[in-house]
Amino acid sequence: MIKRASLRRIMIATLALFILLIIYFFPTTTPIKESLSYITKDEMPIFLLDSMEYIARTSIIKESDDINDLIKEIIESLTIDSKKSSYVREGFKAIIPSNTKILDMKLEQEILTINFSKELLNVSNDNEEKMLEAIIYSLTELPEVKKICIFVEGEQLTKLPNSNQKLPLYLDRNYGVNKVYNFDSIKDTSKTTVYYLSKYNDYYYYVPVTKVSNENIEKAEIIIKELKSTPIYHTNLISYLAASTNLSNYELLENSISLSFDNNLIANINDKEMLEEVKYSIALSMKDSYDIDEVLFNF
Repeated sequence: MIKRASLRRIMIATLALFILLIIYFFPTTTPIKESLSYITKDEMPIFLLDSMEYIARTSIIKESDDINDLIKEIIESLTIDSKKSSYVREGFKAIIPSNTKILDMKLEQEILTINFSKELLNVSNDNEEKMLEAIIYSLTELPEVKKICIFVEGEQLTKLPNSNQKLPLYLDRNYGVNKVYNFDSIKDTSKTTVYYLSKYNDYYYYVPVTKVSNENIEKAEIIIKELKSTPIYHTNLISYLAASTNLSNYELLENSISLSFDNNLIANINDKEMLEEVKYSIALSMKDSYDIDEVLFNF
């Protein structure tokens, strides 16, 4: 009887050791989906001006699941003094000029053509580029919308109303947001968008910053490098990615990217909630920069 009990304990210990060895030698993969934990099924993400004048990712309550209604809700939430103003979270504000209306719109093959009233052109010089960024990033959060074509009173908006900066025929996330320029030549420039954390009172949210540079390294490497070393121009933004983090390998797949790390992502691995925030920052950055739907983490 004693021998049988001892044999049973040995078998259990051996099995436990075997499981631990599997976990050690074969790292786990954690997929990050598009929906973030603080956005519920009754909310939708939207990009508004925060208290530091960044275009920032937050959320609002939605009233419908119909795509046309959602587009109208987004534009109304982005419009100053609209009926949706009360839905905007404290610390954020709308940016489209007051009384701007949607005259008509059409969504075909993931291209949204939207015709605004003339009030859209009343935007200030300081906010004209930010207004476009907010419109582009908010509307392209909808899976049905990949590109946007903006008209004003039936005429296509081909340049910014104040600076006369030329605009592409179709607007998408390649336009960038909160852009920072870091290059010594206009040749071979690329855009990489990095999502930082910011905080208003007790509310954490994400701020995307598009770095325009001619660095000759992959976007995945730029993202990790930027997040683990907060530059001077990001003094109001936060990243909890440990400076010792090393991206050992990455693989771009059909509609996802697989990232392998050989050490902890944060200094205190016991802080599981902060680890999630770090993973979301990386995931959002990768998804914007590579136009993919899923990010896989391998530890």
